[in-house]
Amino acid sequence: MKKIIGVIGASICKKEVYEIAEKVGSLLAKNDAVLITGGLTGVMEAASKGAYTEGGITVGILPGNDKTDANPYVLIPLVTGIGEARNALIAKMCDALIAIGGEYGTLSEIALGLKMGKKVIGLLTWDIPGIIKAKDPQDAVNEALK
Repeated sequence: MKKIIGVIGASICKKEVYEIAEKVGSLLAKNDAVLITGGLTGVMEAASKGAYTEGGITVGILPGNDKTDANPYVLIPLVTGIGEARNALIAKMCDALIAIGGEYGTLSEIALGLKMGKKVIGLLTWDIPGIIKAKDPQDAVNEALK
């Protein structure tokens, strides 16, 4: 069975964060993992782009009711109509989460993941107990796939 890894982060991010997320997505696809994101822009788009470019499976758990809101690299857009509450679905569905950058939405996903007993790996993200700090995208992916 394929590993399902969530990549979480803000919908607006700096170029450095975007590039890191894209590399993480690429590495996940190369390791035959399914990528789940919130399906929108920023970190979610970058990770999806990286995985999509490598032929990976990309799933977007969208907050609204319109699957066309998904970024162009999402192969499987799932509409929820539940807004930010979708963060709980993302955390629940994944075997592990990789947080890259992020703001309060990312923090909520981190908290939910930790509360659910999920492994949460961080790159340039919140510094709170429970997050496994990764030194680079390869380290984050290796940890997520353990």
